[in-house]
Amino acid sequence: MRRFTSFLRVLLIWVSTTAVALAADPPAKFTVGEFVFTRPADWQWIEVNSVMRKAQLKITDADKKDSAEVIFFFFGKDGGGRTKENIDRWLSQFEEPKEKLNSKVEEVTIAQRKVTYVQAEGTYLSGMPGGPKTPQPNTMLLGAIIESDQGNVFIRLTGPIKLAKASQPALRKMVEGALGGR
Repeated sequence: MRRFTSFLRVLLIWVSTTAVALAADPPAKFTVGEFVFTRPADWQWIEVNSVMRKAQLKITDADKKDSAEVIFFFFGKDGGGRTKENIDRWLSQFEEPKEKLNSKVEEVTIAQRKVTYVQAEGTYLSGMPGGPKTPQPNTMLLGAIIESDQGNVFIRLTGPIKLAKASQPALRKMVEGALGGR
């Protein structure tokens, strides 16, 4: 009986330390839709807290004062709306009218996949659709919509303009890497 009790203790300790080790080790690679993304090493993995979000990352500046979030959405085949609808929705999440957002939309083809990059600057209205909004002045939105027959992947980065601009090359590299580019 003592051996069995000792064995159970050892097993319980092993299981609990393994679970902690697994929970503490964020994935370097993750899948959204059919695409496998490689997380930039200095971007933090965040556990998602919404069924709409398939992955979430946090970017922090060198001073640890400002942060930005990167959210990945995937709704399956024919889900999530068309590219133009999503661009219009993203731009409508700012307080300023579209023509004052310094917005840009760029369509590119990477490995025979259409990717639409979006950017805008202004006062971002953070909050759930239909709920209260928190104005975030001097915010930039960087978006990428990857079109796929299996369902589009929507990626949205929002944060302070300076941090978002500094993060833009890493965002593009992550997107293009998932498509076999770069």
